[in-house]
Amino acid sequence: MTVDTGDSRGIPDATVARLPGYLRALGELAASGAVRVSSEELAQASGVRSAKLRRDLSHLGSYGVRGVGYDVAHLSFEISRELGLTRDWPVAIVGMGNLGRALAAYSGFATRGFTVVALLDDDPGVVGDEVCGLRVRHVDDLPAVAAAHHPAIGVVATPAASAQTVADALVAAGVSSILNFAPCVLDVPPGVDVRKVDLSTELQILAFHEQRKAGLAGVAP
Repeated sequence: MTVDTGDSRGIPDATVARLPGYLRALGELAASGAVRVSSEELAQASGVRSAKLRRDLSHLGSYGVRGVGYDVAHLSFEISRELGLTRDWPVAIVGMGNLGRALAAYSGFATRGFTVVALLDDDPGVVGDEVCGLRVRHVDDLPAVAAAHHPAIGVVATPAASAQTVADALVAAGVSSILNFAPCVLDVPPGVDVRKVDLSTELQILAFHEQRKAGLAGVAP
């Protein structure tokens, strides 16, 4: 079961899903030296329509000034606060194959408020390895890891066959948010949020669009 809910103020799920894109665009604007940005400029940088952006940001409060736009730094802070990024979130990654190791090495976690505190696997040939400064622990050590580091988010980077077992172990250890990279649907109890990242599905969607473009161009599939 996948649970995605807006916050207690009633921010729609679709709006929450777009906030990281706005935050990324604001970061790029700040890096370029921009101090203020219009809704049209921010919408273009985020890849959405300006009306949708204004409607999304209205759920956060009134931070724009007509004819002046938004203060880049202030809006960045407000979106970060809404997303819970003004504090660090400890993350445990389970599955130290190629994907798990790539995720462990991803520098973007630290710059966006996420700290990888534990790496786990059930392969004796992998347990004990050092990856990005952390020693890989056996997945059976998850209760001890949870007691010591209190991971808020668990990342499942295992094959589909073991993903449910890993999810069960994460939930039993008190982890209530899971990012699932395994190509399967996880069954979790109420109160546990799951976000699924399915690369094959995204590729299939792109293949659909490529086929449509080829068809429009008169090219046989």
